[in-house]
Amino acid sequence: MFSHISVGTSNLSRATEFYTAVLSSLELVPRPVTPDGGPLSSCWISKSSVIPRFYVYEPFNGKAASVGNGVMVAFLAPDASAVDQAYKTALEFGGIDEGEPSERAHYGVGYYGAYFRDLDGNKIHIAYRGDLL
Repeated sequence: MFSHISVGTSNLSRATEFYTAVLSSLELVPRPVTPDGGPLSSCWISKSSVIPRFYVYEPFNGKAASVGNGVMVAFLAPDASAVDQAYKTALEFGGIDEGEPSERAHYGVGYYGAYFRDLDGNKIHIAYRGDLL
């Protein structure tokens, strides 16, 4: 469905360190980004597929990154323990709690998730979709 999803950052090296640590729990790995004349960025992919991709960019217009009200990126976890680990790592690396890991039966039987904000305030959700698997 998606080619890629991007969020902005005002400190690419710090965001790269944060997401490399957090996304490793979800078995996502950094992918080198070839400079293309656009803003500097970092990228992560699944070990088994080159798309979809998740990017963190410095804003193209050179201004400070800002978050969108109502915007959230949700990553699929392979199991509930990966949700726990990603959330724990996010907080250890400076992320802000927006909802501890727990079952969320109101979303579906077997749904388990957690929410946090990254270092730039982007809202991130990690979800194990046991309801669909």
